[in-house]
Amino acid sequence: MSTLSRRTFGTGALTAGMAGSLPRRARGQEEPRYGGTLVATLGGGEPQACYVPSGGGPSPIFSSSKLLERLAYRRMDGDFAGELAESWQPSPDFKFYAVKLRKGVTFHDGKDLTARDVAYSVTEIWARHADPLALAGLAGIDALTADTAVFRFKKPTPPFFFASLLSGPANYVVPRHVYEGGDPAGNAANDAPIGTGPWKFQRWVRGSHFEFVRNARYWRKGFPYLDRLVLRYVRDPAGRAAALEAGEIQIGVLTPVALSDIRRLTATGRFVATAKGYEERVWATTLECNLRHPILARREVRQALFHAIDREVIAQTIYRGYARAGTGPIFSPNTTFFTDDIHRIDFDPEKAAALLDQAGFPRKEAARRFTLDLVAAGWFAANGLVGAYVRRALEEIGVGVTLFVPDRSTSIRRIYTDYDFDLAISNQMNPSEPVPTTTQYYTTDGIRKGVPFCNASGYSNPELDRLVEEIKVETDAARRKALVVDFQKIVTRDAPLLPLVELDTVTLASTRVRNHSTVPDFAAASWHDVWLED
Repeated sequence: MSTLSRRTFGTGALTAGMAGSLPRRARGQEEPRYGGTLVATLGGGEPQACYVPSGGGPSPIFSSSKLLERLAYRRMDGDFAGELAESWQPSPDFKFYAVKLRKGVTFHDGKDLTARDVAYSVTEIWARHADPLALAGLAGIDALTADTAVFRFKKPTPPFFFASLLSGPANYVVPRHVYEGGDPAGNAANDAPIGTGPWKFQRWVRGSHFEFVRNARYWRKGFPYLDRLVLRYVRDPAGRAAALEAGEIQIGVLTPVALSDIRRLTATGRFVATAKGYEERVWATTLECNLRHPILARREVRQALFHAIDREVIAQTIYRGYARAGTGPIFSPNTTFFTDDIHRIDFDPEKAAALLDQAGFPRKEAARRFTLDLVAAGWFAANGLVGAYVRRALEEIGVGVTLFVPDRSTSIRRIYTDYDFDLAISNQMNPSEPVPTTTQYYTTDGIRKGVPFCNASGYSNPELDRLVEEIKVETDAARRKALVVDFQKIVTRDAPLLPLVELDTVTLASTRVRNHSTVPDFAAASWHDVWLED
């Protein structure tokens, strides 16, 4: 262990707040009801395991987050609060962060949570499986005392970045005594996780559901309100809609049913739908250009193609109004870093045609200016519809398009391994912290053949790379935001990728379900404070 002491850290701790105390009810607020069983579902399939160390996507994060907990979480007001961490504090040079753990927290098997569990989780799970890019600058982590873990970084690390790291969707604290000495990805406990959360694993009926029961020794006294939580998996959206309507399921997250069924079910007065609770994980549908193609290597051509697309049409027709036109790489719900002071590429087909003419690709009567292959990734059905619209829009300005809508595995291979596309309809999910999840779509080190959801375009700009390196180490909040604004201006000008629409992910719930959608990553929250009305 390095020679560290409490003197290493200055004043000004980022205090986590009283997350362990009972909430105070405002005058007139309903008295929560204890007891009952909540049955929930999601817009997706059954996970490969209840907990997947690498994250594994929305489905295993949905299930594991009820049993395992993170050091921190983000509140609706944008501030970070502690979950298993009571507070965290940087050293004056921001290369060290001391994390103070809550006392009296135990795992479901009765073992105490200690800083050694945190150190193991960070080095063996986060850095190797869940969040390796974000932790590339980690030099190590030490268990200074039983309740204090010290993160050591190679370079100054911004406070916002560090808090985002502590609250990362798959960055849980797991029990060292259960995982140490083997491969975490193959540990049998992944199917029946032992965590510190409000729910204890009871059983998994494969092909059907998970059953969790109330953790009577949960560190948040008086929680959870419910006795049991059942996560049920229904293969198709129509089946989920029928189960909700029959009262078999009370809440669905991550847009569990068809958009038309959302309106139909809420019209009955028995259900509410909300896009709240997804502000920290905003999905978008994107159009990516392969700059390896000699025509698309020209910036004015990419800008022209983007000018030909009416993003409002996509939002209102394909997504039935549950989307909004995209603008840039930082999505509009991001109150920390979003700006509309960017290079705007608005719908303007006449400008699109003029740019192509100027680029040396004139339209001659019925002849095509050139023809491109468009791959619409097959993991979301809507991507094929977006691809069909983009094809029509580009044909209007004289660009031929051959559309392909392959299955998920073929889409990943063509877009991210073989780079076998000219244009691609894909999707990305961006959290509030832009490094590395958002920036990796644009930086040179984000070009990683065979790795999905990073820089498939081949875009490389040394100016942008240097800027992102500055963002990584800038600890002054105002200066860091200014750098992120510059990042947005550069990539919207260079146009390797266009966020077509930002998606409204929807939670659909029975009116009996109370206190849901109260945090900006609700599907990945613990649900300790959700309750059922009689």
